[in-house]
Amino acid sequence: MIIAVDGPTASGKGTIAKRLAAHFGVPHLDTGLLYRAVGRQVAINGGDPDNPADALAACAFPDELMQDEVLRSEETGGLASRVSIHPDVRKALFDRQRAFAEQPGGAVLDGRDIGTVIAPDADVKLFITASVQERARRRWLEMTGREIEIPLIEIERDIVNRDARDINRADAPLKAAPDALIIDTTEFDQNGAFELVLEAVTAALEKE
Repeated sequence: MIIAVDGPTASGKGTIAKRLAAHFGVPHLDTGLLYRAVGRQVAINGGDPDNPADALAACAFPDELMQDEVLRSEETGGLASRVSIHPDVRKALFDRQRAFAEQPGGAVLDGRDIGTVIAPDADVKLFITASVQERARRRWLEMTGREIEIPLIEIERDIVNRDARDINRADAPLKAAPDALIIDTTEFDQNGAFELVLEAVTAALEKE
C-alpha cells in the first residue's frame, strides 16, 4: 500500500502524512527534507542554490544532516525551493524516494510530486491544500511557538514566492495528479483535517 500526499508548503500535508503512516502502521518519508538537506548543504559548501552544479554537488549530503533541526527553518525551506527546480537534483533524489515507496508493507510519502512522478502507481493520492493566508498563519504560529520572531506578512510573501517557483518549474511542477483526492483544509484544525482525510483514504482503499 502506497499513499502519496502532495501539496504546497504549510498546507498540513506533513502532519497528515505522519498520522496516516501511524494509523496504518507503515513508514513515512517527508521527501521535502531531502531537498531541504540539499539546500542546507549548498549553504554549508558556500555554494549558490541557483547554480545547477552547486546544487547537484550538495546531493551528496551526509545522512546525519537529515536529523538537523535547522532543516525546519524558513531560510532552509527557501533554499530547498530553489535547488528543487534543477532537473539533475530531482533525478539524483528520485531513486532514493522510489526505493522507500516500494519497500515491503507499503509507505506514506509526502512532498510535491509524489503522485505525479515518484509514485504515480500509488494506491491513494492526496493533494492537500489551503489558502495562502491560512498557510501563512499556521507557519507563523509554528515559528512563534519556537520563539522565532518573524512578521506574518513576510511569511505570506515567502509562501507566495515558493508556490510560484514550485508551480512554474519545468521539471515535476507542483500539481495534483489527475486521480488525486483534493482536500482543502483551510477551515479545519489538525484533528478535523485528519479525520476528513482518513475518511477519504479509507473509502478509496475499500474500492481497491
